[in-house]
Amino acid sequence: MQPEIVITEMLPEHWDEVSKIFKEGIDTGLASLELEIPNWEYWNSHHLKDCRYVAFLQDEIIGWVALSPVSSRKAYRGVAEVSIYIANLDKSKNIGSHLMEKIILESERLNIWTLQAVVFPENISSIKIHEKFGFRQVGYRERISKNRGKWQDTILMERRSKVVGV
Repeated sequence: MQPEIVITEMLPEHWDEVSKIFKEGIDTGLASLELEIPNWEYWNSHHLKDCRYVAFLQDEIIGWVALSPVSSRKAYRGVAEVSIYIANLDKSKNIGSHLMEKIILESERLNIWTLQAVVFPENISSIKIHEKFGFRQVGYRERISKNRGKWQDTILMERRSKVVGV
């Protein structure tokens, strides 16, 4: 019998483990335009206070998901960007699906009607997990930013809620 994956609210004391998983993603060159991990205070101030979760396998954090606002304008209060990161050693345990289910359910509980994700075209596994949960490609941004000295394209993906804002 496999150990159970437990999803809980992300707390400040989780930051050390969360930031290590974030760094793993950055180091792949496929997950973020960021090159350095921010400190907790910066990260905390740029993400919604609700809708941040960690996945535990036994006593170890193996993934996380969080939402950040896409705009400070009131008209976009129901739109948020998803960040989801899974520890490199645990990508085959369906952790992404557990986290995505949780963030979608909780975002809708908070009246968020659109979730967005920005994904590198080379990150096929990220594209697939988003598509599995109803995200669709709505944009392609060519040469949007330099990443490690070369221009990086991104795909903008979006999921509209079927229960909020209908």
